Amino acid sequence: MPVFGQAPQWVLADGVPIADALVLSHPEQCDRLRASCPEAAPTAVLAGDPCFDRALAARPYRERFRRALGVRAGQRLIVLNSTWNPASFFGDGGAGGDDLLPALLPRLAGEFPVDEYRFAAVLHPNIWHGHGPGQVRAWLDRARRCGLVLIDPLEGWRQALVAADAVVGDHGSVTFYAAALGTPVLLAAAPLDELDPGAPISDFMRVAPRLDPGAPLRGQIDRLVKHHRPLPGPAEYTTSVPGEAAVRLRSLFYSMMGAAEPEWAASLEPLPLPGHEPVSVTAPLHVQTRVTRPGEVSMTRWAGSPPSAEYAGGDAHVAVHEDTRDVDGLELADVVFRDGRPGDPRFGSPAVWTAEVLHRHPGCALAAFTVGPSECVVRPRGGRLLSLTCPPEASVDPAAAASALHALLGAGGGGDVMAERLASLLDDGGFTVRAGVGSVRVRVTGLSAG
Repeated sequence: MPVFGQAPQWVLADGVPIADALVLSHPEQCDRLRASCPEAAPTAVLAGDPCFDRALAARPYRERFRRALGVRAGQRLIVLNSTWNPASFFGDGGAGGDDLLPALLPRLAGEFPVDEYRFAAVLHPNIWHGHGPGQVRAWLDRARRCGLVLIDPLEGWRQALVAADAVVGDHGSVTFYAAALGTPVLLAAAPLDELDPGAPISDFMRVAPRLDPGAPLRGQIDRLVKHHRPLPGPAEYTTSVPGEAAVRLRSLFYSMMGAAEPEWAASLEPLPLPGHEPVSVTAPLHVQTRVTRPGEVSMTRWAGSPPSAEYAGGDAHVAVHEDTRDVDGLELADVVFRDGRPGDPRFGSPAVWTAEVLHRHPGCALAAFTVGPSECVVRPRGGRLLSLTCPPEASVDPAAAASALHALLGAGGGGDVMAERLASLLDDGGFTVRAGVGSVRVRVTGLSAG
């Protein structure tokens, strides 16, 4: 099998090497070059991997990258990665039939609670180029409304790998980089017949754990993370000189120019901090709650139909973002919420907006306007305007806190009972929400309705 990037048709022109220097990252690549195209072997230069070195240097900033992607404390970030050919994760995985990733995406919403998992997709640039950005976004539209974030395929993928708790991928280089960083990897596609059988990535594909598309997905992810032991091959073969690419490459470049190197140390540009990607779930949320004791709610939210066995004996309600595409869901919503700046004149104010929502949707019991990553303004029907504030870096977002308040106020009883419960919460200063692995104290304060 021709070695991609090292076969004669890639590195020779009329029998002569097309490059003065062919930069490789490991002696194993030099050996394969000598075997596949000995004419080009003298051009090989062992100079490491600057891409991997930048990711290694960025690991101290992992929590910043996670916060940029909207990952809260206690959440697991799962990165879905696909290379660009028909046998990839975005294709059919080499097995024929339906494309794997598009077929799995609808199941993510029903199997993974939104407060416990965050999903991001890294798709090869050729997928975007071949199909067009509009088509790719259209294919993934429903998943994006359920909370999937699309990562920039050129500038953001390394930061996503550093931030990830697990990667579900294929035989592309991004998946191999993830394994080299020590991140748990689950292979959704591994077409060995498309790879050089002697290459390190083939060895990795043969031993890495495989995704079973027919089995429940959440259990596979949780077992992967719990029992993960990094495989030595990816880290060993990605580069034999980690952290040295800048020095070696600059030395090579200046020697080729016949110029003296600068006196200052060679360095690589640090990975930039990505822009903030707030979680925006506009698909209707199915919320299961249990009031475990006065002033304490245990809850789980899904962007799809929840498993029927979850929270047997608890209460359920529907929470819907005002910008939902599922407009019929607004008429069925118990809680309507949105996010925005409190001074945005389009909404008047949180007080005005909450009053308008309750008037417009007679079936809605509570309106919630999120004004920041840890605060929202809510108005229960028949109740007063309130502020709910979570601690900074809390594991529960304000919209979830609003659903918890709805559960506390609406778990049986009439208006007088609700008023008594609200007064009790104000006297106690708040309530406790348990979502996933986190337990958060939410402060409740009364606001002027002006």
